[in-house]
Amino acid sequence: MASALDQAHRRALEELYLAHERGLYNAAYRYVWSADDARDIVHDAFVRMWKKRESIEWTRAAGLAYTIVLGLAHNRRRSAAIRRAFGLDDELPDAAARPDAALDAARLDARVRACIDELPEHLRSVLVMTLFSGLDYAEIGDALGLPAGTVGSRRTEAIARIRASLETP
Repeated sequence: MASALDQAHRRALEELYLAHERGLYNAAYRYVWSADDARDIVHDAFVRMWKKRESIEWTRAAGLAYTIVLGLAHNRRRSAAIRRAFGLDDELPDAAARPDAALDAARLDARVRACIDELPEHLRSVLVMTLFSGLDYAEIGDALGLPAGTVGSRRTEAIARIRASLETP
């Protein structure tokens, strides 16, 4: 049987969900542009909050919920950007079709990370900045002391090297 404290936490979480689910969903959706992903993100945020229920100040929990949702949405968007950059969307396994899909996806992610780590610094820094910084080529060039065209060509070279590495067994 659940303790009185757990019941109080459950009520607080339910009230938070009822009051903010739509807004949280909208924030996640505007970040990832996928209804399924947005629903998953909101769900994952509430699961995380439940796991941290003992340390949450429930009167201020709405801000925490938005912070968690935006963090999860950012991570999902970044992961999708990496997959798109390397043309890996088609290689991702269908989790419903194969039970070992999560393991395969984790292995693929590890291979991509290893390939990025093996890049020479002048390529890795450009690639990471173009994928994660949100800056355009000119801004990245300013930060690295490079012309915008060089930023583009180094990004292209880095992606080509990673694709070649992924194609070899």
